[in-house]
Amino acid sequence: MSFKIKNNVYWVGKIDWEIRKFHGNEYSTHRGTTYNSYLIKEQRVALIDTVWKPFSKEFVKNLAKEIDLDKIDYIITNHAEIDHSGALPELMERIPDKPIYCTANGVKSIKGHYHKDWNFQVVKTGDTLDLGNDKQLIFVEMRMLHWPDSMACYLTKDNILFSNDAFGQHYATEFMYNDLVDQNELFVECMKYYANILTPFSVLVDKKIKEVLDLQIPIDIIGTSHGVIWRDNPTQIVEKYLAWANAYQENQITILYDTMWDGTKRMAETISKGILEIDKKVNLKLFNIAKTDKNDIITEIFKSRIILVGSPTIGGGILSSVAEIFEMIKGLRFRNKKAAAFGCYGWSGESIQVLNELLKKSGFSVINEGIRALWNPDDESIEKCLEFGREIAKTTN
Repeated sequence: MSFKIKNNVYWVGKIDWEIRKFHGNEYSTHRGTTYNSYLIKEQRVALIDTVWKPFSKEFVKNLAKEIDLDKIDYIITNHAEIDHSGALPELMERIPDKPIYCTANGVKSIKGHYHKDWNFQVVKTGDTLDLGNDKQLIFVEMRMLHWPDSMACYLTKDNILFSNDAFGQHYATEFMYNDLVDQNELFVECMKYYANILTPFSVLVDKKIKEVLDLQIPIDIIGTSHGVIWRDNPTQIVEKYLAWANAYQENQITILYDTMWDGTKRMAETISKGILEIDKKVNLKLFNIAKTDKNDIITEIFKSRIILVGSPTIGGGILSSVAEIFEMIKGLRFRNKKAAAFGCYGWSGESIQVLNELLKKSGFSVINEGIRALWNPDDESIEKCLEFGREIAKTTN
């Protein structure tokens, strides 16, 4: 499958309807994904990125139907991660001497993945590649969005920004354009993508986007590496990124917990009642960590101004599901968010201290010392949980 995007620019990628886990098992893809590769047929022909390795033979076979592979003059590798560069070995078997344009870090990464010394041409921000017909590709380094080697490239006259991972989302669709798909689904996946992948680089995202906007180049189309192509008001997703990059939060409080014999669950539900007694407008959400997709939880944390985390004490610590989610939370380096801890215990009760330490290490402003209940919460403990919720609801930024 291929289709024309604009003039002599074609999509030649792969739609993956089946994939449900990405980055190993680290990222859930409930709606599948796409691997977007682009072919520019001017006086000189450029191929921008490839597809994930399992589809490499299919990709090269289909590409050969679209164009004689020997007529490809340039291969552009915006990002060396396997989901973008996976078909390079298969393609280079056919056209081994063709130049590959990438950043200096891209050379290191591609060699690290494939251990091949192909014809690498290193580019940096502002470098250009002449395609003829008065059209050029202009390269822009996008370091740490989200790898050191990442870059984007811009096609003059057609005004297309090939943005790689920036502005993308894991979303399989045959429509392929932002104006043709379900808008709620689209922006749910956009936010999830940003929250789980780009959050730790938000300062760089803000800086790099402003740097690109300062170039004052017209952008008619944004061709991402995953998901839809932005053609209808394409810079709307750029504006979203600028908002998300600046310590984003909504009027949301999210309660996360795991439980052994439902005591900590009862605490969570009671605390939520206390919150809603005071603030009926807050978007309050509860999630059992062990029963909820972890990437969806991260997205809810991203939206929240306060999170509450609960675990009973076990082995002098916390439940494994809670410890696991903190490994993700810690690495994402959320900013400008408050938090508190709660949980049941039987005889020692260290979970609150453990949770508070994890919250602080993860960059949260801890509101109070937390609350714990001995065994299954009794009436007195329930009342304390209600009051705990009321006090949380009164917390402002």
